[in-house]
Amino acid sequence: MGALPEIVLQKMNDLTNNSKLTLEDVGRLAGVSRSTVSRVMNNHPYVRENVRKRVQETVKSTGYHTNAAARALVTQRSWTLGVVLPRTVHSFFTDPYFPRLIQGIAQACNQLNYTLGLFLISSKEDEEKIFPRISRRGSLDGILFQSDQIGDQLIERLAGSNEPMVIIGRPFHDDNINYINIDNINSAFMAVDHLIKLGYKRIGAITGPSTTTVGIDRKEGYVKALKNGSRLIDESLIAEGDFTEAGGYKQMQKILAAKPDAIFSASDLMAVGAMRAVREAGLNIPRDIAFVGFDDLPLSTPVDPPLTTVHQSVFEFGFKAVEFLIDLIEDGSKPSRHIIMDTELIIRKSCGAYQKR
Repeated sequence: MGALPEIVLQKMNDLTNNSKLTLEDVGRLAGVSRSTVSRVMNNHPYVRENVRKRVQETVKSTGYHTNAAARALVTQRSWTLGVVLPRTVHSFFTDPYFPRLIQGIAQACNQLNYTLGLFLISSKEDEEKIFPRISRRGSLDGILFQSDQIGDQLIERLAGSNEPMVIIGRPFHDDNINYINIDNINSAFMAVDHLIKLGYKRIGAITGPSTTTVGIDRKEGYVKALKNGSRLIDESLIAEGDFTEAGGYKQMQKILAAKPDAIFSASDLMAVGAMRAVREAGLNIPRDIAFVGFDDLPLSTPVDPPLTTVHQSVFEFGFKAVEFLIDLIEDGSKPSRHIIMDTELIIRKSCGAYQKR
């Protein structure tokens, strides 16, 4: 980039001679907003290259610099994001979804120069202890909150505090709430429709909890696909799971008596448990019962046979949630926004597609 215009250089001299530069000053000199300067300073990936170069040249020419303590004092921000998960410590570490989600969130925080605080809530008592800490003005710049039946009342309390917040997953009440999600209904429809097109007649489902929006939405997609494929809804083929391997095993044992020829599992973890129950019953996968899961977590490929599943990029999901939250912190949260991430059906041997060709 060439030399800055003389009038800009004169303004730089006036500012540096008379006062300490601020982000607003740098923004005016570069012809951009304060938030754009902040994004460039924090290495935010979504800044046009010509704008990034102009801001960097302005920063270099003015000698502007910052440090964590100074910017916290000047901006009255903590540069800390809170992640609230309605989970016990045990379930957090045993469900591979959550460590992968946190990896994406942590990497985004590292790249964008934010500190990460993790809060696990498994009871009303936890909520009462943690709420003052995460809602106290100045303690956090924003909050990421995993939607769950345990935490929805806390979501409403936090929404009333005007704290910048992004919900991970669809909350039960999404009026004026910012959230990031996948289309669980159509993703589940895609998975079950695949089984229908392969010719399966008695397609069962191990759903998620009916007290969660993800459980409700994935079951709705299952039912929608059956109706679209002229299949009957047989309640004996449907069991409500809890997104654990043990839950999948237990519910599959119940469904076996109804003689399914295929199963849609609302999570890979439940699918692994259900497949174990099928093998213990002396049945073959996919010859006797085919399987489709949901999530495409690392555990879906080592199982025998490898699991056909709906892929969602959990790591990218976490990373994108942080970027979304930082945009709200810097540019405001009105009106509310919803981001829907893409999914893809990954076909492996458990659905029997290769045997049917």
